[in-house]
Amino acid sequence: MSEERPEPATDRPRVRRLDDATIASVAAGEVITRPADVVVELLENALDAGATRIEVVVGGDGTDRIRVRDDGLGMDRRDAELAVERHTTSKLAADEPVAGGGTLGFRGEALASIATVATLELVTNDGGPRGTRVVAAGGPGADRVEAAGRGPGTTVTVRELFAGTPARRESLGTSQTEFARVSDSVSRYALVRPDVAITLTHDGTTVFSTPGTGDVADALLGVYDRQVASRTTSLDAAKRIESDAGEAGGELTIEGALVQPSITRARRDHVYVAVDGRPVRSAPLQRAVVDGYGDLIADDRAPIAVLSLSLPPSWADHNVHPRKRTVRLRSTADVADAVSGAVRDALSTADRRRAADLSMDLDDALEPAGEADSAFDDVRVLGQFRELYVLCEFDDELLVVDQHAAHERVNYERLRGAVSGTTPTARIDPPESVSLTPAQYAAVESYGEDLAALGYDLDPFGETTVRVRTVPAPMGRAAAPESVRDAVDALRHGDSPTDRRDALLKDLACHPSLKAGDELSDAAATTLVERLGACENPYACPHGRPTVLTIDEETLVRGFGRRSTRLD
Repeated sequence: MSEERPEPATDRPRVRRLDDATIASVAAGEVITRPADVVVELLENALDAGATRIEVVVGGDGTDRIRVRDDGLGMDRRDAELAVERHTTSKLAADEPVAGGGTLGFRGEALASIATVATLELVTNDGGPRGTRVVAAGGPGADRVEAAGRGPGTTVTVRELFAGTPARRESLGTSQTEFARVSDSVSRYALVRPDVAITLTHDGTTVFSTPGTGDVADALLGVYDRQVASRTTSLDAAKRIESDAGEAGGELTIEGALVQPSITRARRDHVYVAVDGRPVRSAPLQRAVVDGYGDLIADDRAPIAVLSLSLPPSWADHNVHPRKRTVRLRSTADVADAVSGAVRDALSTADRRRAADLSMDLDDALEPAGEADSAFDDVRVLGQFRELYVLCEFDDELLVVDQHAAHERVNYERLRGAVSGTTPTARIDPPESVSLTPAQYAAVESYGEDLAALGYDLDPFGETTVRVRTVPAPMGRAAAPESVRDAVDALRHGDSPTDRRDALLKDLACHPSLKAGDELSDAAATTLVERLGACENPYACPHGRPTVLTIDEETLVRGFGRRSTRLD
């Protein structure tokens, strides 16, 4: 007996073709999801047009107004009108493959995508007697084209971003968060293109400005401060790389600047890498830069560095992400090895010994363990190896203690206990000025209450500078005013206020902890090991690295071919 087939539902949705407006809106959603995406697209267009000076002006979070003005080649009336259509570009010849495009962008969707979600005004001139104004809104294609006065170059103004898509606008972060993303993006281009003068203005205030001299140190001065800019080591290297797929290799050139290891940050956000002129977020390449610093910096710190890589043809694919944020390399491991080697070579003449700034040193900052039991009460210190490891005898085992990780664990647990309630603070008199990146400066207002709870009293002072009036002072020792940078970074990346505070405590614990190369007496080493043993978790630093490794006697017996643990 056969089963009866159910009658098809008459109200079932049918498959249909999308109309052009919907297709354009979906395409725009792939590339324009926040104000920073608009800025990146317009910045890349300006750079591809050969601009030597670019001004980026942002109002509020960027949804009200973004303006990018350049002195590049500009366009005539025909090209200007065509530029706001879909799938149009001047960056790819008719017979040129997409992978061969030698510009920052050739997707042919930038201006059309922006016009789909905003009102776009383009004013441009290619050097003729008069310029052209094009207005487009609500979709690709020009709504109005007219003559306009302007010198050579292009100005693009974007207004009412996401006004027609309220859900998209509501999904954005706070005004400070969105502007921080914008300033992050502009900073990356300003640093990897030091030959172009780039200015960022927010709500009428100049956030930063680079001079366009071609010197990365000058760009660092514009984005960071004089301390960072004055402590740089230049890098200019060429490495031969071969493809692991048996294809033709070529020469990899690496240029840029490495900030000396005496200045570090808590995260790798300050390692800037560009591939073939485009700033990219590449964890393997950032890690390669950090690896190149080696033991010059602590394992849980990161440098400030700006590197521009130029790869052999077809070694990099920039089209793996709609917004070109990442890059696919033909042989990531080979490129990373070349980068780390170049960084290591450039730093080889740098001072490999940092002065120890032990604001919480063993003698002064850490109170005695007192009556607390220590897991290492019976440990006997044998000595120090390579001014990094403490060797100890403990029952039938040889303990190897990482002095930095151990000291960091002790500092962290005591800091955590000290700030279980109100954070003790110390007043900085007179207040000290600390320069921040534009993104950090924008975040200060967003996280003002959290920073105050952590012990920082800050006043805006200048375009990207704060005056630090108080700092955390757990255990009676004041943190350095510069620690506010890491505090802001921790707050920006934390998942909750508790996580933010914990991240800050971990960073504060790291700053004063013993470093590689700090010589310890046997007495100081013994004190450190005893206090480590009294910790709640003596076997890992706050960042999860082990503090102690053990080698039992039986391992040595087998290694030396002895028959028993008794000496013969």
